[in-house]
Amino acid sequence: MQTKLRRLSDQTLHDHRFRSKDKVEQAYLEVIEMQFLYQEGNAYVFMNLENYEQIKLTPDILGDSVDYLISDVTFSIEMSDGKPVGVNPPLTIDMEVVKTEPYLKGATQSASNKPATLQTGITVTVPQFIKEGDIVRIDTRDNSYIERVSG
Repeated sequence: MQTKLRRLSDQTLHDHRFRSKDKVEQAYLEVIEMQFLYQEGNAYVFMNLENYEQIKLTPDILGDSVDYLISDVTFSIEMSDGKPVGVNPPLTIDMEVVKTEPYLKGATQSASNKPATLQTGITVTVPQFIKEGDIVRIDTRDNSYIERVSG
């Protein structure tokens, strides 16, 4: 199996091929719940919910989680030797629709979905009845629409 591995100490990527008989030792990662507070330049500030300490994370550590950065949302931060190495957003998140096409009357079943841009700039596919200003719940694992929360 061909994989890409990230060295936790310096965040560099390495290609590695594993054979079926190879064994891999699992890394121990401490998971800390932290709340996103705000963006400061190119860094994102999170607060530890237990001791209120704040840390700054860069986009390379956040990865795709940057699409879900809304103030006061709690993320699971993976730590290795006291350094953040990964970020996991909540499984679902509620976001406002800031741009989408109006409802098309007489739309066929095949055209029952349309793209919508959410408040952080991420685009998801939503049903035709969703309009700008609606709050929608999405699944962060695959950016899929779950339901309309208000509107």
